[in-house]
Amino acid sequence: MRTTRLRIGLTAALAALALVACGGSPTATNGVPAAGGGAAAGQAEAVFAELTALKGQQRRDELVKRAKEEGQLALYTSMTSDVADAITKAFTDQFDIPISVYRAGSETVLQRVLQEQSAHFAGNDVVETNATELAALEREGYLAEYKGERRDLVPEAGRFPRWTATRFNLFSPGWNTGVIDSVGGPPKTWEDLADPRFDGKLSMELSDTDWYLTLYEYWKQQGKSDAEVDKLFADMAQGAQITKGHTVQVELMSAGQFAVAASAYTYIVERGKQDGAPIEYAPPVQPVIARPNGVALMKSATHPAAAMLFNDWILDEGQKVIADLHLTPSIIQGNDPLAGVQIIPVDVNKVLDENAEWSKKYEAVVSGGSPASN
Repeated sequence: MRTTRLRIGLTAALAALALVACGGSPTATNGVPAAGGGAAAGQAEAVFAELTALKGQQRRDELVKRAKEEGQLALYTSMTSDVADAITKAFTDQFDIPISVYRAGSETVLQRVLQEQSAHFAGNDVVETNATELAALEREGYLAEYKGERRDLVPEAGRFPRWTATRFNLFSPGWNTGVIDSVGGPPKTWEDLADPRFDGKLSMELSDTDWYLTLYEYWKQQGKSDAEVDKLFADMAQGAQITKGHTVQVELMSAGQFAVAASAYTYIVERGKQDGAPIEYAPPVQPVIARPNGVALMKSATHPAAAMLFNDWILDEGQKVIADLHLTPSIIQGNDPLAGVQIIPVDVNKVLDENAEWSKKYEAVVSGGSPASN
């Protein structure tokens, strides 16, 4: 059995199989059936290949025509609710094609797809989620190839054989502007986070294994020994407040519970700033660590034209929607706010291949802190 499938609990898998056997979709939401109509099972890839041969406006016109004939799109995503609502509304407003949305945490989305695929149930046409989960689905062979002129504009770090980055989550320290001067000012380097001046004033996020791995490997490449890197992380965690979830972390930082969040998502800090919170991340500590979130077509899609239209759209008009939400789109249009900033991407395959090892190491690191009080 492949490693990704080991992540599915037996009870959950059996529940999904039972639902499918009874003829119902485990994931239908918003009053729109998650499957039905469109291409017959196994035909999606032939449709994708046919439509890929088209270019420019001819491709868009044909995709819209066929997607309207299919009548709907089934999307599984781990976008936050506000992002999912904005994306689906913009797509539906433009094309008048209803979207059935299943939204959950990235690991739950992965489990749902694996359960349904094991049961030969075509629940979704498109999946939009985190890099690690997309890489797992890619390895399982469930994702279809996608080609397009807009995909070619995505940076190499966001182009994978069977999925494409729609946006990047950027890790950088964030701080409370009303508190930071009392601890000597914001960090200028990642190493600064280990400074004793931040003892008791720093927060680390419980599940940031990908950030930890990437920074660890970067420091090693810069000539630090394992012992030196381990000490830096241990010093960070000494007295740190450990939070679960980046949104909660930024909310607590905004309230002044701690001065610095070690690995904040810059878009969450930016949103807080726009709402008047006393928080900042700029100038960002470099190198900024970037983890892609992306989109992929399902080989089993029953609405392949709608699926391909969505992929094309989210890499085109959808990029502005993403930018308007203060997220970092994979295709920069106009002035690049990160021009001149050193960015290093998360090694998605390394995270997937060595997840157990690095998760165990990071759990040991954060055990040196104490849970933040919400």
